[in-house]
Order: sequence, then C-alpha cells, then structure tokens
Amino acid sequence: MAAISDVEIWKPLLVLVGLYALISGGFKGRAFVLCVLIALGVADALFVPTLKSLVGRIRPKDAQIVRMVQLQKARPKFLTLFKTPRIHYSKPEKRNKSGSSFPSGHTTDNVVIAICCTLFFRRWGWLYFIAAAAIGYSRIYLGAHWPSDVVGTAFLAAGEALIVLALLQLAWRWAAPRWAPALFQRNPRLLGTPAT
Repeated sequence: MAAISDVEIWKPLLVLVGLYALISGGFKGRAFVLCVLIALGVADALFVPTLKSLVGRIRPKDAQIVRMVQLQKARPKFLTLFKTPRIHYSKPEKRNKSGSSFPSGHTTDNVVIAICCTLFFRRWGWLYFIAAAAIGYSRIYLGAHWPSDVVGTAFLAAGEALIVLALLQLAWRWAAPRWAPALFQRNPRLLGTPAT
C-alpha cells in the first residue's frame, strides 16, 4: 500500500506515458496531456489547498494510534520495492504535523486523471478508475485519510475535472476557429477527438 501511494515510484512511468502521448498520439494525445496538466494544476493550486485550509480535519494517524508502513530510502525510488518496509505506530500527541486530512490530494489527482482518460479514451480510459480506487484505498490503509475523506474527495474531484474540461472545450471552440482554423476544421472537438 505504501508503494501504491508513493508517486515518486511511479513518476518515471507517468512521464514516459505522457511523452508517448505527446510524440505518438497526434492531436488527441497532445490535447489529452494539456487537459490533464491544466486540470491537475487547478486541483493542486486551488481546489485541494483551499479545502484543506477551510475544513482543517485531523488525519487518522494524528487522532489515534495507527499502524504505519514506511518505505526504505532508495535511488532510484522504485528500488524501495525490493527492501523491507519499516513498521511503526503513529503518535497522536503530534497532532497536525502531517497537515489536514480533507480533501485527499492523492485521490484528487488520480480521479482527475481517470476522468480525463475516460473522456479522451472512452473504450479503455475508464480502467484508470481501478488505479484511482487502489490509491484511494491505500491512503485509508496507511492512516493518512478517513474513508469519508476519500469518497467525498472522489466526487468533488470528478466535479472539478468535469468543470475544467468543459471550460477548456468552450475555450477551444471560441479560440481555435480564430487562431488555428485549419486545425479546428480537422478537430472541432477538443475532448474525444479522433487521432490525426
């Protein structure tokens, strides 16, 4: 569970998938990467920090004694998967040391990516929801979030992603005919367009 939650382990794979989409995915791949980056930027810069400061909910590991799993240090980070993790218990007297519990940033980011994958790659894109659910569960398992944090965050993140993507679609319909008419003629929709 600690490995599923650690974005540093998966970052090289995500970068490779993003580069593949940019280089080989045509307009659809580039539009997908752009939409994901913008939606994640809005989520991570506005949505998550604003709600964390407004709600201020204590994390489970700060409120009670929770069994903690900590990965060993390794370079590159994925080598930590081959080392035995350290098990210890949280100390509730160190409250708010790890920040607010709601919303879950991990859940937000992965639900945003899942929504984008589903809208761009309908047939297979929805499969990313499996990864998002596993990451959400790992956050509960590790004592970083309450179950209600993860479920509530998933719905809010889906709404945020859909609003941002709808605004990007509107911006594409307004700006592209004026500044890139030939490209707009081949790709009148930003979301779910066929690769060219």
